[in-house]
Amino acid sequence: MLTALVAGATLTALITPSAAEADPFAPAAPQAADALTADAFTADALAADAPTPTVDEKFDGSSLPTGWTAVEGTWKVQDGRLVGTSTSSAQQSRITFGTPLTDFRIESRLRFESALDAARWVAFGLDLAPTGAVPWSIATLRNGSTATNGLEFAQRTAANTWNVTDTAAAPLQVGIGKEVAVAVEVRGTRATWYVDGREALRTTMVNRSTTGVQALIVNGATVSFDDLRVTPLAKESFIRKTGDPLRVWAHRGGSSAAPENTAASDEVARRARAEWIENDVQPTKDGVPVILHDTSVDRTTDGTGAIRNLTLAEVATMDAGSWFAPAFTGQRVPTLGQQLDGLKARGGNLLLEVKGVHTRDSVARIVTDIRSRNMSSRVFVQSFEPQHLRWMRELAPELPLGLLRSTLDPDPVAIAKDLELSAYNPSDAAFQTRPGIAAELHAAGVAINVWTVDDATRWNALEKAGVDGIITNRPAELYGWNAAFLQRTKPSATVLSPAAGQRIDRAQLLRIAVGNNSAEPVTITLDGRPIANGAAVDTTELTAGEHVIKAVIGETATESKFEIVATPTGLANLILTSGASPATVSTLTTLLGQRQYAVLAAYANTPGATGLTPVRRQQIVTEARALATL
Repeated sequence: MLTALVAGATLTALITPSAAEADPFAPAAPQAADALTADAFTADALAADAPTPTVDEKFDGSSLPTGWTAVEGTWKVQDGRLVGTSTSSAQQSRITFGTPLTDFRIESRLRFESALDAARWVAFGLDLAPTGAVPWSIATLRNGSTATNGLEFAQRTAANTWNVTDTAAAPLQVGIGKEVAVAVEVRGTRATWYVDGREALRTTMVNRSTTGVQALIVNGATVSFDDLRVTPLAKESFIRKTGDPLRVWAHRGGSSAAPENTAASDEVARRARAEWIENDVQPTKDGVPVILHDTSVDRTTDGTGAIRNLTLAEVATMDAGSWFAPAFTGQRVPTLGQQLDGLKARGGNLLLEVKGVHTRDSVARIVTDIRSRNMSSRVFVQSFEPQHLRWMRELAPELPLGLLRSTLDPDPVAIAKDLELSAYNPSDAAFQTRPGIAAELHAAGVAINVWTVDDATRWNALEKAGVDGIITNRPAELYGWNAAFLQRTKPSATVLSPAAGQRIDRAQLLRIAVGNNSAEPVTITLDGRPIANGAAVDTTELTAGEHVIKAVIGETATESKFEIVATPTGLANLILTSGASPATVSTLTTLLGQRQYAVLAAYANTPGATGLTPVRRQQIVTEARALATL
């Protein structure tokens, strides 16, 4: 658990990037507060129109697609697939493509053709310069995918070093020669890995830029790709999906472990994996938006006076950390611009409360600070004051809005519709007076986030009541609670036998075995037909080729595929269990022993091969012909 006992000098170094780590994408020049920037909202505009892919490649041609840039390694289109090769563990072969997008899904069917060892990997580039230069943000899949780091979210820093932020084992072994469907969904700095349709890993730590495109990267391997698609995602709903954990909103940053509303508390919240960091904003006497909760600086700094009676120059000299603990001496009251710059450089999304009384002009100044840094896709605005939200909607319609409430409105749904809210955010005490409001708001397309809750017992009750997120002083603890929640509330089945991708001949014993991590019943089908868990399957009754086992628990489905293949042993079993006449069996087995597969197929297809049923005759002919071609 994160605590306040972090050395002040160490934390200061963490929140003050060195020259090598600094954000290489400088802020754009300030614009008028009510002027939209086209580049900042490309993804939103595309997604609003329709989920039309920006990249949709089947690699049917003979050369690299137009606009794709091979940066390093060997890249070619061959036999309907894109093939990338890296010849050493030190070489990150890269090819870039696509356009800058904020929210998108990238997916493909890929296959390791060869690899130097199990640790070699392939990655989706989630945010790379078109030239392939560092820094990068990537999602990685190893050849040895079931290792504890078989999946990763990682960053290649501006200093050309690795920063691996998240790891997990993939739900299946990939290995050489096995094609697997993979996808990553990206929402700003958040992303989710999917392998074979199953969610496998989440992160809140994707470093983003305004100019980054997508890429494929191969390390120490040859990997082929097909059906590669990049699709902008529709505008995000903040309503929690069934089975998803509570959204973590860090109240005033990680305020239980660092001085609230400072760069230090933001860093604690970031490391706690909060999806959103909540800060309060108020103007100084000279109109500069600064991050402060109280109307005065008395409680949280070594200064005195109302914030609106102090200039920025006066506030900038105040110590905003020593009141919390000596380790934080020297922390300052950040301006909104400084807080946004820190989030942009180091990661994180901002839940910004417009605190106290504001004019339209002071709200406009807030919008200018957000837009001038191209941070609109990473800011959510909330306030107790409906008028602040009306101005915000007028000036920055792209920003999601939330209404804070200490007591419930007579008709929360009506005011949510009137203000065009993304979320209605009551206190926990207010919510407890009418828990059914969650369902009513959801029916209207509005999320509900409850504040300020630091107790796991209440988290459990609020999750059961359908709340979407919690604003908490303890983001690290809520993140850990969510991890446990995912383990206990997502029942899933695992096909244990046959193994995924297993090649089975007609002589092998096949028994269906499905593991279940819950007490819920599992429904199993083989090629769409119901079958009991533990049932034996006669392989002589299956057609040659691929077969699908599907296990369903509630809304969660797991698929696993295996293949019936021709082998001499399997063909022998077909012959010996066929019920054919002794003479026919003798002739067939003699030809099999001599490996005269073509002759065997021809003989089995004649009237002289007596006693064979039509089905068994066809099986023997088909498998003998298959063996003859090997």
